[in-house]
Amino acid sequence: MFLAFLRAATAHLIHGSSEGRFSITYCTRRLMRAEVEGVHFNKMPYDEAVLRYDPAALKPGWNTLPGGEEIHYISNPAPGLWAGRNRY
Repeated sequence: MFLAFLRAATAHLIHGSSEGRFSITYCTRRLMRAEVEGVHFNKMPYDEAVLRYDPAALKPGWNTLPGGEEIHYISNPAPGLWAGRNRY
């Protein structure tokens, strides 16, 4: 299972690109900061992220947090993070 996760995460790091439209932050325990930032993504420690962005409280799509921060939450980006709006 761990090896499958690493292959999937590695594929996203290699093929993923926001094309400058938005920022992507990986919140994982398994990838090192240098690995994520080395391919121009942001990295936040998982434990910090779940305190700040409680997955149980977020709904898919746009969320406004108590402090006013607006985020777009995607629990599983694999199915279409980079798809065009016309595909939804």
